Amino acid sequence: MAVAFLSDLLTEVLIPVAAVVGIVFALVQWLLVSKVKLSPEGESSGTGNGKNGYSDYLIEEEEGLNDHNVVVKCAEIQSAISEGATSFLFTEYQYVGIFMAVFAVLIFLFLGSVEGFSTKNQPCTYNKDKTCKPALANAIFSTLSFLLGAFTSVVSGFLGMKIATYANARTTLEARKGVGKAFITAFRSGAVMGFLLAANGLLVLYISINLFKLYYGDDWEGLFEAITGYGLGGSSMALFGRVGGGIYTKAADVGADLVGKVERNIPEDDPRNPAVIADNVGDNVGDIAGMGSDLFGSYAESSCAALVVASISSFGINHELTAMLYPLLISSMGIIVCLVTTLFATDFFEIKAVKEIEPALKWQLIISTVLMTVGIAIVTWVALPSSFTIFNFGVQKTVKNWELFFCVAIGLWAGLVIGFVTEYYTSNAYSPVQDVADSCRTGAATNVIFGLALGYKSVIIPIFAIAVSIFVSFSFAAMYGIAVAALGMLSTIATGLAIDAYGPISDNAGGIAEMAGMSHRIRERTDALDAAGNTTAAIGKGFAIGSAALVSLALFGAFVSRATISTVDVLTPKVFIGLLIGAMLPYWFSAMTMKSVGSAALKMVEEVRRQFNNIPGIMEGSAKPDYATCVKISTDASIKEMIPPGALVMLTPLVVGTLFGVETLSGVLAGSLVSGVQIAISASNTGGAWDNAKKYIEAGASEHARSLGPKGSDAHKAAVIGDTIGDPLKDTSGPSLNILIKLMAVESLVFAPFFATHGGILFKYL
Repeated sequence: MAVAFLSDLLTEVLIPVAAVVGIVFALVQWLLVSKVKLSPEGESSGTGNGKNGYSDYLIEEEEGLNDHNVVVKCAEIQSAISEGATSFLFTEYQYVGIFMAVFAVLIFLFLGSVEGFSTKNQPCTYNKDKTCKPALANAIFSTLSFLLGAFTSVVSGFLGMKIATYANARTTLEARKGVGKAFITAFRSGAVMGFLLAANGLLVLYISINLFKLYYGDDWEGLFEAITGYGLGGSSMALFGRVGGGIYTKAADVGADLVGKVERNIPEDDPRNPAVIADNVGDNVGDIAGMGSDLFGSYAESSCAALVVASISSFGINHELTAMLYPLLISSMGIIVCLVTTLFATDFFEIKAVKEIEPALKWQLIISTVLMTVGIAIVTWVALPSSFTIFNFGVQKTVKNWELFFCVAIGLWAGLVIGFVTEYYTSNAYSPVQDVADSCRTGAATNVIFGLALGYKSVIIPIFAIAVSIFVSFSFAAMYGIAVAALGMLSTIATGLAIDAYGPISDNAGGIAEMAGMSHRIRERTDALDAAGNTTAAIGKGFAIGSAALVSLALFGAFVSRATISTVDVLTPKVFIGLLIGAMLPYWFSAMTMKSVGSAALKMVEEVRRQFNNIPGIMEGSAKPDYATCVKISTDASIKEMIPPGALVMLTPLVVGTLFGVETLSGVLAGSLVSGVQIAISASNTGGAWDNAKKYIEAGASEHARSLGPKGSDAHKAAVIGDTIGDPLKDTSGPSLNILIKLMAVESLVFAPFFATHGGILFKYL
């Protein structure tokens, strides 16, 4: 077999260097954002150099907005949002920390008991002629990697939230100087989060592998089995972040919209609305912190799945370090590609008009995908031998390096297809959302019917894209092919996250503009930024769901191999009952999260109504609402309500594997994957379409839209009702489902040694 061009030493240098470059680039972007001052003394009225909308700076003079009160107000609002988000996350992390500590103990006890806590070396799982490190070592190192993954996930989410709350008011102030400047501030802030997360995830994983190697030495099978705990830790935190943050943000959003817009007929983000601060805090803890942890979890799991399969293929058997670290080299190349791509939005091209915003964001996806395809080809050519073998359910399959290139590339391009199909179904520039908006003429009921139909229909093409990716990548390189296809889809994660985080930052910027009493023109600009951000957020969710499907299938394959199951036969009762239960779980989970949002929103609506009725002068603007009570309602509800859905996901594999054994558990994993992906896509797209149908009517940019409006018309009220129904679908249940399917698969893989040895207690005694 031929040897790779890239030496092991160079590989060990290039990976951390790429991660450090990503971190440095993030810090540079943050420094550029921080030049926008939030104090009246630091205010300058623009440089007027005509680049990226700077020439618009005179608008603030024209509109009499060059006064210090606006800046002071923006700073106050930003401080309130930041404090609310920070206190919520700290409270959430305290509760989740206890859960993680308990779960870490469970991992140690379950895995340590496989060989009765023996400290003797044991025969390797896949090669009985060799001896591997004891099961106790696997228990200790799996627990450590679990805690490392959880910690990295928390840091990723927290840093993202901090950056977003730092940038929101700065984006508002820049909107006075032109839409181009506001866009750059929001996008740069998103890039800070994207690059920090991608680089930190890569660096911590790389350092963990090297530290674990000091103990494991040549036992790569044991080393990379222990590393899977990193993915489990990342996704466990992501689940609570997504569910808790999702309940928080949607309880506030639904409460603010139903009472403020529908009952009181006041604009969105009006400072008279008691739930307005809670709503803006929610954007940061749900859409930013939750999403950051979610995509970090996907990245960690796809890397772990690829590494586990590689460790029992020729790469691991022959100790070929460069080929073994191929997944990390792909991620390193992704950071460099995304860095170049980001410069296209911030430096190479300028945004001069509102209509250029959405195309600029779409071009980010296209440029990063095209450049990454070239990057994958280079990495594959220099890092892999021309021919090698991949473990395929007990046999070694011979694979060529060009076949592996196609596996990664098809994952990458399938992500782009899913992204653009999502955009078509959720952007108000296209007919599906315009049809939903049109259905509001006859009330909320027809709006809901059209929206549901759109969501179901939007599943078709993404599922075909995922199916083709799975077929091609499995045909070329078995389960390893599917794992690297998932990694391909996530290779441009830095750009994807930048685009994703840009949305909530713009949304907050609009809220701050409204609350600070800035002019209608400023609000129009932030609304234009927000509308583009809404669509890109839907694209980001499409990526997350598509990659989750591939990741969980790769993890499923690794679990089946580790649990020494030769085939999963659907016709056996043990497997079939698992399939049925697994397919039911996403519905049970969605019911729990939807109900949680509903009950929290109920309390919020009652509180907002109480304040409007009992505090005189709120509607006139002479009295200030009690924002703190609404923030507390959202915080208390989300902390209390996130535990049951989280426990359902975390405990299901443990209960099924221990009581019913690995065959039934394999059925549960397959069932939850198949049904979870469909519900997640339809829920996210239905909610996104309702949201943008409402914005389509509010903007009144076309003759058709104006015929449905203006704000406050019956059609607009019907659209607001659709939007509030869609809120928990697109921001709580939908995004959380992709974590459900990944998390159950990675958890099953981590506990596979225990299930294979001691699982199936009920069937043993029946």
